[in-house]
Amino acid sequence: MSFIHDTLLIFRRQMRLALRTPAFVTIGLLQPVLYLVLFGPLLTRLPAGALGGGSGGTAEAYRFFVPGLLIQLALFGSTFVGFAIISDWRAGVIERYRVTPVSRLAILSGRVLRDVVALVVQSIVLILAGVAFGLRAPLPAVLMSFVFIMLVAIGLASVSYAVALLLRSEDAFAPLINSVIVPLVLLSGIMLPMTLGPGWLQGIARISPFRYIIDAMREAYAGHYFDTVMVEGLAVAVGLAAVCLWLGSRVFVRENA
Repeated sequence: MSFIHDTLLIFRRQMRLALRTPAFVTIGLLQPVLYLVLFGPLLTRLPAGALGGGSGGTAEAYRFFVPGLLIQLALFGSTFVGFAIISDWRAGVIERYRVTPVSRLAILSGRVLRDVVALVVQSIVLILAGVAFGLRAPLPAVLMSFVFIMLVAIGLASVSYAVALLLRSEDAFAPLINSVIVPLVLLSGIMLPMTLGPGWLQGIARISPFRYIIDAMREAYAGHYFDTVMVEGLAVAVGLAAVCLWLGSRVFVRENA
């Protein structure tokens, strides 16, 4: 019970800080919305079947594109949260936590919970924007996409905080995150299906766990919930969240012992 209480305590503090500067939530949503507005209409002109089957058109284009944008939002929104903890460490906030009886693990979990809530809110706005542009998807698929987003956010935010706490330098943290995340994003098929690429590129793309997650979300938006693609995507998302949370917890508890 102490861990849950401490987690909620940290969560409330982090939420208050986030609500004081709501511009960060808006800025984080700006990039995927711009992609939705400026790139999405291009996909509506592709021939039928180019996006993995179907009859083509606006509805199919946005059923393909929006799941990728949701994962892109979760990727960038959760990997860059480490900057905040570097700032807190420099300001002495982390040091003050160390002299209190608050759970060391709760310092991480409370922050991660805040990030999950923020990303879910951003995702709702992005989906509504997609509906305005022509997205049509069943409600169970939309709800399932929130599950994937939360799993991705839990894993990546945990690792982001842990790596930032180890590096304690924005100059080292930023290029490290970019050098890892950008290739994974490019190999995930967010903009276009990887099946359009040559065989060697498709083979390399299999190293990106987000490709399986995005493919599973696209299957759900197409109304397919119980096929192999969905099982693979869900397994990868759960496994990624579990491993990253475990790694982040170990680093965080050790650094704050």
